[in-house]
Amino acid sequence: MEAMDSGEAARDGLSLALLDSAPVAMAVTWGSNHVLAYRNILYGRILPGPLPGSPIAEGFTGQVREDAEKWFGHVYRTGETVLLKGYPIAATTPGEGPEDRSFDFRLTPINAESRGRGVLVVGVEVTEQVLSEERNRALSEERRRILHRYESLLSTAEQKMWVTDPEGRVIERSPAWEKETGQTWEEARGHGWLNTAHPADRGPLAEAWLEAVRNTPDLFEYGYRLRRRDGVYRHSLVRAVPIREAGEVVEWVVVYTDVESKWIHDRRTELLARAATVVTDSQDVLEACDSLSWVIVPALADACAIYLLPNYPSTATPGRPVSVDRVANAVRAGLPPGLAPRREERFTADSAFAQVMRDRRPIFASFHPDDLTEEETPPGTLDWLRESEAHSAAILPVVVDGVVAAIVTAVVCGERDPISPADITLMRELVEHAPLAHALQLYRTQRLALALQHSLLTDPPQFEDLEIEARYLASPTAAEVGGDWYDSFVLPDGHLVVAIGDVAGHDLEAAVTMSKMRNMLRGLAADRLEPPGDILRRLDGATQLLDPEEPTATCVLGRLERAVGGGWQFYYSIAGHPPPLLVSPEGEARFLEEAHNPLIGLGLSDFRVDAIEPLPAGSTLMLYTDGLVERPGEHLDDGLDRLRRHAAEVVEMPLALFCDDLLSEPAGIGRDDIAIIAVRLPPAEAGPGPAAPGPG
Repeated sequence: MEAMDSGEAARDGLSLALLDSAPVAMAVTWGSNHVLAYRNILYGRILPGPLPGSPIAEGFTGQVREDAEKWFGHVYRTGETVLLKGYPIAATTPGEGPEDRSFDFRLTPINAESRGRGVLVVGVEVTEQVLSEERNRALSEERRRILHRYESLLSTAEQKMWVTDPEGRVIERSPAWEKETGQTWEEARGHGWLNTAHPADRGPLAEAWLEAVRNTPDLFEYGYRLRRRDGVYRHSLVRAVPIREAGEVVEWVVVYTDVESKWIHDRRTELLARAATVVTDSQDVLEACDSLSWVIVPALADACAIYLLPNYPSTATPGRPVSVDRVANAVRAGLPPGLAPRREERFTADSAFAQVMRDRRPIFASFHPDDLTEEETPPGTLDWLRESEAHSAAILPVVVDGVVAAIVTAVVCGERDPISPADITLMRELVEHAPLAHALQLYRTQRLALALQHSLLTDPPQFEDLEIEARYLASPTAAEVGGDWYDSFVLPDGHLVVAIGDVAGHDLEAAVTMSKMRNMLRGLAADRLEPPGDILRRLDGATQLLDPEEPTATCVLGRLERAVGGGWQFYYSIAGHPPPLLVSPEGEARFLEEAHNPLIGLGLSDFRVDAIEPLPAGSTLMLYTDGLVERPGEHLDDGLDRLRRHAAEVVEMPLALFCDDLLSEPAGIGRDDIAIIAVRLPPAEAGPGPAAPGPG
């Protein structure tokens, strides 16, 4: 069927000629099949199908076709008008092809004498309006979600909220903020709210906030200390989100939350974990104290010193001064350096130190540094306290088995808040929960063992023509207290006996076993004049008889004697010990290795060999324990060769300096006890034999 022309429309009572150039799309259908009878010029340009005389729905596909059949049928049957708002159509733009566009369609029933019932379609394009509405709707939805997010936050915590302009300046009054901080609206507006931050936090907070305003992240978060109305600073977290419209930031919604409790909990957890780790990883009590002081600084204080009590486990005596050894001294960067950590200090009987030792309770004080006196401060620290503007300090005892074993001091300086009761409580937890008490118990064990060792390691006898020097260096590891020992004495016949040994193990039991073996060896050597090998055999038997479970031990026993043809000789025997070292005045060094035997305590041999070695005039004979030559991961032969070369290089030193120089390098890197006994012969004959020993 062809589309109606104007004449046909007139005969049917319709005047459609005026619609040809209308600025809206218009069409007419007839009959129940909705055959397209008329379309104006604009409709034909936008919707070129269907062909005239075909059902109008054939010009569409998919959902649009189903909707056309539905709504045209509804209007035709019921006579009701239908309005479709913003209906999407794949319309044609001249020269560009189909594209998605939106229309408002109005479907109205019509009647004609010759045609019967039909439908008049009027379409108005509303694409731009629909797109604008969708953008506005999306912006509104985004803003609704953001506000809903913060409404949820506000419903779950004590938080304060305010609004800023796009540049981050407060533009709305917040009564809750005024109540919390004491700031008036005039004080808080703009960037005035930043003035409630702690002076140390204010600059970084302002910089971070302005950076956020420039870069507009989806969420800004920053933790800082906020001054409340009462002047107390509390840790707070500020959060802000930008509100956007049409892609532009129109304002910021800002919320802050008090997080003091969470901050305290997190800090406590982190510091306790750090303290436990650094103390556990320390090699000895001195390193443990130093590491712990750096946990306290700068987290809780600007300076921290730790003192050990040299008389521990003894307690303070009322009315008497207190002596302590400062073993750690941490000072925050930016302050004047403190005193050297390793030094002895003495405090009066009425000092705070003595009070803490007596009462076993911490002491806290706030002060002005100019009001301090020399009597009230640790020696040499007054100038530092004044220069650093110190204003509060705490002294805490470290109690082990009911006795004060150490003292911890903490000092706060400058603009930092004074030490609080919570800080003192946390410091006590750090000291008590970290394994420092265990390290101090090991330190106590070492001191007891050292006292026992030093009581037994007497000074060597004095001779007119022989030089004798002895050294004992305890292990730098607090947990390792061993059984190294030396001895020298004169027999009834005037011969000089030198001995050195090492009992297996590193504990108090090893030190006790060492003392028993040393005393037995003295008695056996003085009992009868016999070869050194026989004396060691009898020592081995006596050890097995007294206690078969006694630890094994190594030993070198020797006698300095006059040789038959003149000069000196060394009559010796070795029981599993590193060999003696002989160094000539010219620097030729060699080990004496001809009299090796099994360890003491194994009971493996009824016979032990010995040997006699001539000693050149002016030569140096040295006995030592394995701590002088052993290094972790190194073969013993390498350590022996290093000792041989070192001794040859320094043999021209006086004997005391010779021993000290050989100890200097192992003292810094070794992990074991070291004992040395050295004898230097006269450069020429000086009489028939050793002179009577002097005192000692």
